[in-house]
Amino acid sequence: MIRTTISLQRRIDGWLGALQPLLLLGTRVYVCWQFLKSGLLKLQSWDSTVGLFREEYRVPLLSPELAAWAGTAGELLFPALLIAGIAGRLSAVGLFAVNVLAVISYAHVLLEPGFEAAVGQHVLWGFMLLVIAIVGPGSLSVDQLLQRFMPRVAAAADGR
Repeated sequence: MIRTTISLQRRIDGWLGALQPLLLLGTRVYVCWQFLKSGLLKLQSWDSTVGLFREEYRVPLLSPELAAWAGTAGELLFPALLIAGIAGRLSAVGLFAVNVLAVISYAHVLLEPGFEAAVGQHVLWGFMLLVIAIVGPGSLSVDQLLQRFMPRVAAAADGR
């Protein structure tokens, strides 16, 4: 009975382990798509974007114009890198910071009653990004290809 259970557990581990690269890729694409949509929307109406940063968003320490540029750049650059799995952990941390800053600068609205679902989305995105930052982007990434096919370049990048 115990051997059968252990054997079944090993098979299940193998099947689920084989899905890990797809799960990490799907997670990267899903969370990045949320931010890419927001960044592209900001680009479509730049005057409105700057207006929002002037009147609505409360970004600490930055002028509204600089905050609009930085926020839009973060919503476009980090997701593009992360979907490809280029500097995956660093890109996930960068996008995590964009997510946190979005919540902080819009907290006066998000923390009001009725916005629990919006806060929940940011928490979910933050969790997904932390998983990628800790686990890495997975084997379906440029990072993994570099490690596999160019070990000396990867070792140099890791400081070895």
